[in-house]
Amino acid sequence: MEILLLIVEILLEVFLEAILELLAEVVGSLVLHAFAAFFETPEFQNPVLAFIVYLLFGAAAGGLSLQVLPHPLVHPSRFPGLSVILSPILAGLGMAWVGTTLRRRNKKAMQIEGFVCGFAFAFGLALVRFIFTRPS
Repeated sequence: MEILLLIVEILLEVFLEAILELLAEVVGSLVLHAFAAFFETPEFQNPVLAFIVYLLFGAAAGGLSLQVLPHPLVHPSRFPGLSVILSPILAGLGMAWVGTTLRRRNKKAMQIEGFVCGFAFAFGLALVRFIFTRPS
């Protein structure tokens, strides 16, 4: 029974973090779409630069999220840091799905609406939250 609770605890931590990261990315994506309406090319031409910038944007979003949610979303699991990797992967996959859906509907997808930049943003957010959240 204890192992089942441990698995549920890990899954809950990973999925709640992924949902938080995905919501932050959707808000960021909406802001970027609004920004794109005013400028010709709001995207970065160099993919390495894009990764670094989205990582920094994610870290900034993580810092802002600490103002609202200074404590972990769920009780930390016995494997600290697991959600720092798994949650951004899930959030990156979610943003890739958003980008694919937009392109299928003949709409322009932003860089954050792809796996690599979506992962970078979510990883920056998750890393800042992992380092700076205070136990309740």
